[in-house]
Amino acid sequence: MKIMEGYYYTKEHEWISVKGNVGTIGISDYAQHALGDIVFVDLPEEEESFDRGEAFGAIESVKAASDTYLPVGGTVIEINESLEDEPGLINVDCYENWIVKIEIADLSELDELMDSAEYEAHISEEE
Repeated sequence: MKIMEGYYYTKEHEWISVKGNVGTIGISDYAQHALGDIVFVDLPEEEESFDRGEAFGAIESVKAASDTYLPVGGTVIEINESLEDEPGLINVDCYENWIVKIEIADLSELDELMDSAEYEAHISEEE
């Protein structure tokens, strides 16, 4: 299971990497393995704003459909349009194939998330 150091994670298995006040968001390796073959990714519109923990889209796989939640509040500034045609790219590399980039509204919300070591412990408890 690949867990990126320096990234933040949610209990719902989203990750966020941060540069300045821009957050890049995707789902974790654990999540993409649990979902199986991903067949559709529902993306938000650019300039849409969401609160921390709010669903911003969904992912459908051959096994299930699952909402995706924003780890911190913010405004969508870019979507990964390549996922519209090739949603399975998330299965290839879930960190390279991010879902959205946001302008983070409040950087202090990152303090509520898990670091890589805490996330590794969290998924060990779920297995």
